[in-house]
This record gives sequence, C-alpha cells and structure tokens, in this order.
Amino acid sequence: MKRFTSKSQKIGELGENAACNYLVKQEYFLLERNYTKKYGEIDIIAKKGAVLHFIEVKAVSCEIGRDNVIHETLIRPEENIHPQKLRRLHNTIQAYLSERGIDDTVIWQLDLACVYLSIESKKAKVSLMENIIS
Repeated sequence: MKRFTSKSQKIGELGENAACNYLVKQEYFLLERNYTKKYGEIDIIAKKGAVLHFIEVKAVSCEIGRDNVIHETLIRPEENIHPQKLRRLHNTIQAYLSERGIDDTVIWQLDLACVYLSIESKKAKVSLMENIIS
C-alpha cells in the first residue's frame, strides 16, 4: 500500500486511477504507468488503434454536485502544465521510444487527462485533451 506524504500526492494518485478507468472505458489498452527517468515521468502509456498515447494526468480537488456540475475549483487542471514540463515529457517520451526500440513510423502523441475529483462525494470527471504538442 502506498503511503502519501501530502494531500496533493493523494489527489494525484486518485486522479491517475480515475484517468485509467476512463481510458479503459474509451477502449484504450493500458501498457504502462509511471514510466520514470531522472528528468521526467510519464503517468500513463496506452495504445488505441495504431496510435501510442503518452498521457499526462493533472487532477484538482473540487466539489461535484448532484447535477454532475463542477463547483468550487480555483484552478483548472490544464493550467498546471507549463513549457518546462512539456520539454521534460518530450525528453522522457524520446527515451521510452528509444529504450523500447519503437520504430520511427509508429504514430504517437502526448495527451492531457484533466481530472476533477470530489473526495467527499467520491466522484470524478475526466476529460482528455489530445495531441497537446506537435
């Protein structure tokens, strides 16, 4: 069992789990989680059709009402990704492709899973922003 040292780590882990559940329902085949190099980490690596998806998960805690509407969030998940993070992700993706001997003809993309979590009501809303770098 994982020990969380902070509330944000717990939210991050719950967000990754919610994103994985969402991806499976969308017919993605999950290949790997938390691929880590000294300069970065890829949260989820998945495949759908012929495309290899590297998925960064950003989660925020909020309240999701009975109407399934998101309330009380100060920041949107996509606001937590910045140019330096994108560079580290790109470098980590290149390492993964090289390490696994993945051919240059394989189509891949970087996606962002935005997760809104309500700890109290135990609900999560996930949206996927595809191909965030080109």
